[in-house]
Amino acid sequence: MQIQAEKMNTVNVRKMTKNDIKQIMDIESVSFGDFHWKPEAFAAEIENNIGHYFVAEDEKRHLIAYGGFWLIVDEAHITTIAVHPLYRKQGLGEKILQKMIETGYEKGVKWFTLEVRASNIAAQNLYYKYNFKSLGLRRKYYQDNDEDAMIMWTESIWSESFKNRFEELKTKLEEKLKV
Repeated sequence: MQIQAEKMNTVNVRKMTKNDIKQIMDIESVSFGDFHWKPEAFAAEIENNIGHYFVAEDEKRHLIAYGGFWLIVDEAHITTIAVHPLYRKQGLGEKILQKMIETGYEKGVKWFTLEVRASNIAAQNLYYKYNFKSLGLRRKYYQDNDEDAMIMWTESIWSESFKNRFEELKTKLEEKLKV
């Protein structure tokens, strides 16, 4: 599928389905090159009881972003977030992150964690914005180039400071996406 970047009027975030996998693979390949998840991995995650995966689509129902997490007891481990390169810096990764956090509240999650490439400053800045903290490093975590991964965690998402910050950022993003 060839995506043409244009100003979006609406963005819909919904649960990922198997019918989305072909479009997801298009985003995977342009986002991660040869070192991306396989279609079977996404199919398995959709069926996985601990997996919670979402897609963002434009008004033409083209998928432009996706992400998901595993829920293990009361911890949400974000496994992936990707935005089609033509749609980056518009708040779509943030919109997916917000959907994950909202789902975390529904499921009784206490905190979120993830690994992010040490070189991925844009993603790190998004996580810092949501009060994730860097609490360690996984050396040579990424198999494609042996790059280190930062381990990031939130405080309790039920703390007043986290909830207030989340609601503030949600309002700001809603305003941004309306423009």
